[in-house]
Amino acid sequence: MTTRGFVVYLLSGFSIAVLSVLYLSKYPDHSNPLLNNTLLQYPIGSESKDWPELRFSWRIVLATVIGFFGSAFGTVGGVGGGGIFVPMLTLIVGFDTKSAAALSKCMIMGASASSVWYNLRVPHPCREVPIIDYDLALLFQPMLMLGITVGVALSVVFPYWLITVLIIILFMGTSSRSFFKGIEMWKEETILKKEMTQQRETFVNSRGELLIDAEYDPLVPREEKTPMEILRFNVRWKRLLVLLLVWVCFLLLQVIKNDMEVCSAWYWLIFCIQFPVALGVFGYECVMLYKESKKRRSTGNTESVCEATLEWTPLQLAFCALCGILGGTVGGLLGSGGGFILGPLLLEIGVIPQVASATATFVMMFSSSLSVVEFYLLKRFPIPYALYLMAVSILAGFWGQFFIRKLITFLRRASLIVFILSAVIFASALTMGVIGIETSIVMIQNHEFMGFLGFCSSQ
Repeated sequence: MTTRGFVVYLLSGFSIAVLSVLYLSKYPDHSNPLLNNTLLQYPIGSESKDWPELRFSWRIVLATVIGFFGSAFGTVGGVGGGGIFVPMLTLIVGFDTKSAAALSKCMIMGASASSVWYNLRVPHPCREVPIIDYDLALLFQPMLMLGITVGVALSVVFPYWLITVLIIILFMGTSSRSFFKGIEMWKEETILKKEMTQQRETFVNSRGELLIDAEYDPLVPREEKTPMEILRFNVRWKRLLVLLLVWVCFLLLQVIKNDMEVCSAWYWLIFCIQFPVALGVFGYECVMLYKESKKRRSTGNTESVCEATLEWTPLQLAFCALCGILGGTVGGLLGSGGGFILGPLLLEIGVIPQVASATATFVMMFSSSLSVVEFYLLKRFPIPYALYLMAVSILAGFWGQFFIRKLITFLRRASLIVFILSAVIFASALTMGVIGIETSIVMIQNHEFMGFLGFCSSQ
């Protein structure tokens, strides 16, 4: 599947799904008007809180095991794992949908934070630059957070079955694209390993030690610095402060908006203020990347400005903005951190798997923590469960990164990260799809309204 074919697949699938809603809205089922009216007043997702007690049982054990491996593989792939956590918390533990989404954010935040801490103490596999690409983080973070707020609003308007269809279309497409990308990388790594074998046979120094060029050894981290020196090198305080400032701005706007009457003039004013905040930071980073890229091309320097192997043209920057908003929107609809789009996107634009995983996880830490603070202020999840699941995710995120890095170093196969990413997205498509289809069938049997809902009337 080529990039153009993937885009055509998404556009055609989304268009057919949305047009289907418009068609169904013209022919509502009035056989049970009581159900229709009730749904308009109390739409899906407005159920009361259902918080089971935290005590030792087979449900907790199973949820712990699934949560651990979901967090470990999700953070390694750079996708978080929200598509696995939400079904687990609803079907196994017994939480309502909204509380499950809130606890899912807590798990993503814990796993992302521990993974970021681990990655900050690891050198870049083949360059003298931080393993986290701060340029790409600044480019995508504001658009991702803006998309999350849009996705939360659309989750109220979109019918449940449409969200299910969109998730299946998107996840099946991204998992397939990532899988084929992994196969391509695997073949390239096989060629490199053969060339490295030839190098071992010919290039040996006077002491009998192998001399392998860095070009043919990109997967083994160099042990030239101490972990503390690597940590100080990987942290870029100025860019980190800008990311924190954007995070604080969005947090304040969300807190203020939540205390206002829905659809009031002040509500929409605060909602719209988010756009210039996000576009301002995104635009500034776009100008910096475009100028630097243009300057390097004019001097004949073919080295990339950042990890992405792109010539930063206005069209490429607009494409990144669209993907950032799309990733955040999916995150808002699903209750994830937006990594299901950001992880595959970073690979698509030429970022190596280790850096793509570290950067996507770094950005997800900001987006998920914003949601956690907002859910906490709304008292949307039980604190004991949140602390327990976050502890499980923190351990999983750290040990997942540790184990996979050791495995990559041993096998010299960075494509393992891509295959893990593809597997997590595919598993999320299955779990979310099965639950969504089952719920949609029940809605059809109950003759519930299948069209778009009013935003203001559905709050």
